[in-house]
Amino acid sequence: MKTPSSNIRSLSPAFGFRALPGGIWALGFVSMFMDISSELVHSLLPVFMVTVLGTSMTTIGLIEGIAEATAAITKVFSGAISDYMGKRKLLAGIGYGLAAITKPIFPLATTIGWVFIARFIDRIGKGIRGAPRDALVADIAPVEMRGAAYGLRQSLDCVGAFVGPLFAVILMIWFANDIRSVLWVAVVPAFIAVAVLVFGVHDTDHPGDNSAQRSFLTFRAATHLSFRYWLIVLLGAVCTMARFSEAFLVLRAQEIGLSLGYVPLVLIVMNVVYTVTAYPSGVAADRLSQRTLLIIGLVMLVVADVVLAAATSPLQAFIGAGFWGLHMGLTQGLFAKLVADNAPAELRGSAFGMFNLISGCAMLIASVMAWALCSAFGVPVTFLAGAAFALLAVLGLLAY
Repeated sequence: MKTPSSNIRSLSPAFGFRALPGGIWALGFVSMFMDISSELVHSLLPVFMVTVLGTSMTTIGLIEGIAEATAAITKVFSGAISDYMGKRKLLAGIGYGLAAITKPIFPLATTIGWVFIARFIDRIGKGIRGAPRDALVADIAPVEMRGAAYGLRQSLDCVGAFVGPLFAVILMIWFANDIRSVLWVAVVPAFIAVAVLVFGVHDTDHPGDNSAQRSFLTFRAATHLSFRYWLIVLLGAVCTMARFSEAFLVLRAQEIGLSLGYVPLVLIVMNVVYTVTAYPSGVAADRLSQRTLLIIGLVMLVVADVVLAAATSPLQAFIGAGFWGLHMGLTQGLFAKLVADNAPAELRGSAFGMFNLISGCAMLIASVMAWALCSAFGVPVTFLAGAAFALLAVLGLLAY
């Protein structure tokens, strides 16, 4: 029989931290180190492409859209293969390894073609690792703590996501705005991430390990994915259309007067808020109405878009970025939990892959549309269009 004190402990985030398996922590630290590397690069890459390589806005949008769509498409195949083989760690390792070996290409790039190749390979790596890693979290974590597990991984991922841009700011000052020198630093944490994965994470038995149950995501197998799962996929795609690329946060901050060396601060603000809210939101997703949490998260995105569209000073851009991070913290771990909860264990990798494929296609469409709107009407209109898509998703949830 549970005592009142045991009930209090079961609701305590601190107790949840201690109760989560070591493999969840290791996967979180892998994400953290890789994000330190990736976000250090990404916080400077749009500016690098425009100011150093002389690339147009439309070309940047096309590169970002193709890169993200490539990652999403690759996730379908890697997720299905991980279901069939039962070797999720192997595929995750290949993905993180590919991401690591691309990092030296960015500082060496002399043309936009080199950047495109590096981004393409990097996103293939992200695509290979994404679905197996997310399915591995569900395999390792207890069912009643699945939201907390995804929230913890997202929080550690976000630690890297704000430490990376913070390093970018510090190093840009240290190296006197020499972007190439700063990009070289990103190589180190990328290879640390691979080492942590190799030595700290292990595959675990899951229902899909039985060879009789192993299968790729065929049309027949897809019938085992519920209608509720496909609604979650549709909602995820609409949310992606509303959010588009975070490169717009960087460009918006620069447009309204933030100096080049301090532009990454906008991503730091976003990711600090994301980090602080992701784990508590994951815990809440295990206990509260998931629909309500999604609606709140989407409303925060609407607020972020409106603030960023109307911003006339760096402070307002930081406020908008904070609301953007709050939206991410409330929704991203929750979507992962919803996919895991509504997919059979033997198709969990495939389910994550399909979710990310459709979200990636939405990202490609959103990126191209956003950059076109930006070129034709300016960045504020782009954020207002994102707000409209977010409101559409809120109306859909209210009607469901």
